[in-house]
Amino acid sequence: MSERHEHTESASQEGHLNLRADCERCFALCCVASAFSTSTDFAITKKAGQACPNLQADFRCGIHARLRQQGFPGCTVYDCFGAGQQVSQVIFGGQSWRQAPQTAQQMFEVFPIVRNLHELLWYLTEALTLQPARPLHGELSLALEETERLTYSSPAALMQLDVAAHRRDVNALLLRTSELVRAEVQHKKDYRGADLIGAKLKGSDLRGASLRGARLIGADLRGADLRMADLIGADLRGADLRGADLTESIFLIQSQLDAAKGDAKTKVPLALIRPKHW
Repeated sequence: MSERHEHTESASQEGHLNLRADCERCFALCCVASAFSTSTDFAITKKAGQACPNLQADFRCGIHARLRQQGFPGCTVYDCFGAGQQVSQVIFGGQSWRQAPQTAQQMFEVFPIVRNLHELLWYLTEALTLQPARPLHGELSLALEETERLTYSSPAALMQLDVAAHRRDVNALLLRTSELVRAEVQHKKDYRGADLIGAKLKGSDLRGASLRGARLIGADLRGADLRMADLIGADLRGADLRGADLTESIFLIQSQLDAAKGDAKTKVPLALIRPKHW
């Protein structure tokens, strides 16, 4: 890894500290606000706003240590980017939905909105560490400041916010960032939005590739070189990343790693954590 990238990775790691979930300061919002259906990811069907039956009175999961074995791998790869504690402790002042049932529905509706904003903050924070994107740092800083400001809005204001429009504006800026970062790679592949489910990509040179929104479910990426590849929104569920190099990939998030398979030889960005189940 280059000295330049070591510096930017370190800065990214530090900048992301406030965007990590702190479940001790959250009222288990992901266990209540979210809906899911019986599938390989979830053993049961649950409606949005309905507490998971595994949720205990102290807001802890009763099967947290056995989620995968009990049929809830989907829970293990969920990341709120710190939105849970922001909603619980800041927007709703530390008063839980159990303490104030009249606020429950509003809290559950606000949570996914803030979660969306915090995900954008993660990407913008990373973008500001990327040296090739320096010409855009001014615009990126403004976008980060505006997005962060929105996360401190009142519940009513957040529920009126056009999150999709804000996300489109930020994504356009992130796309320009991606193009600048990947510009130095010649003959890069474009797999944006591609259906690569089960694809045989073992040992592939994917440096600088655009894999934005690509479906890589179950893909064989063993030993692949993914440095400077744009992985924003890529579906890596069950993808085999053993021995792959992701050190300089951009816009990779923890939940993508958690959903994939890897080993001790998989190289991951310093801002992310090697999944325990690898």
